Amino acid sequence: MDKRQKVAVIIGPTAVGKTKVSIELAKRWNGEIISGDSMQIYRGLDIGTAKVTEEEMDGVPHHLIDIRDPEDSFTVADFQALVREKITEIEKRGKLPFIVGGTGLYIQSVLFDYQFQEESSTETREKLYAQYEKEGIAPLFQKLQEVDPKSADVIHPNNIRRVIRALEVYLDTGLAFSEWKESQTNQLLYQAAIIGLTMERDLLYDRINQRVDAMMEAGLLDEVKKLYDQGIRGTQSVQGIGYKELYEYFDGTADLEHAVEKLKKNSRNYAKRQLTWFRNQLDVKWFDMTDISAIEKKIEEISQYLAGKLKLGANT
Repeated sequence: MDKRQKVAVIIGPTAVGKTKVSIELAKRWNGEIISGDSMQIYRGLDIGTAKVTEEEMDGVPHHLIDIRDPEDSFTVADFQALVREKITEIEKRGKLPFIVGGTGLYIQSVLFDYQFQEESSTETREKLYAQYEKEGIAPLFQKLQEVDPKSADVIHPNNIRRVIRALEVYLDTGLAFSEWKESQTNQLLYQAAIIGLTMERDLLYDRINQRVDAMMEAGLLDEVKKLYDQGIRGTQSVQGIGYKELYEYFDGTADLEHAVEKLKKNSRNYAKRQLTWFRNQLDVKWFDMTDISAIEKKIEEISQYLAGKLKLGANT
């Protein structure tokens, strides 16, 4: 008998509908939801991260939301430790933990036997971000190409967070980030059902565009302006999609129309990268959500799969 802790995982690209599906499943299976999103941890980043509202939660407990201030750093290792604690706490309450989100490496770090250096790399990270603020991303990416060409081949030169993360690992461990990743094991620590939501690309892209328009109408510009006026710059939080593009507007390097279009484009590209990453890195059972009118039927299919995969009983 498999005595590992049971965990339901719901992943997928931005705007595919993870929030609604996860809440419905958690209600059916006596679950609590742990956010698997690297940006929803930040207080004050609500609209741009599509943070779940109290009304949407519909009574289902949610964890790892609003646990850090925007100027704080938050690493994969931090996420791994906190989520594993939450999984144990939720199980002790007789509930089923659901990890829901789109940040692939964070979720993978929880499920598998990934090891991180024990010493905090805050000092290293702060130095790298200070260099970025002073010199831009180009010299940092050039350094990454020199010390870790494998990672440089797969990390976009404008992805500041990943470039800095890769350099941080190298400076703190002496290992190239690619070598460090290869040193990790693929041992699955939990009895996990990994459910992926997807949909036809054109529809997904339309939903992303519409979501950005809705965010702007809901006050995203004011949300970003508040962070900008507080002097929060160069931190992990405001490097997220939805914030960095509008920072360019407030910096005067882009007009609002172009900033919003760039936000839409970056969101679409991110969704594409998310799908590629999930398909290459995790053993996922995929469900196509293209037919929005049949979502209840699809949720029933997912629920049945979840019950079979995790051998859930009526009182789970």
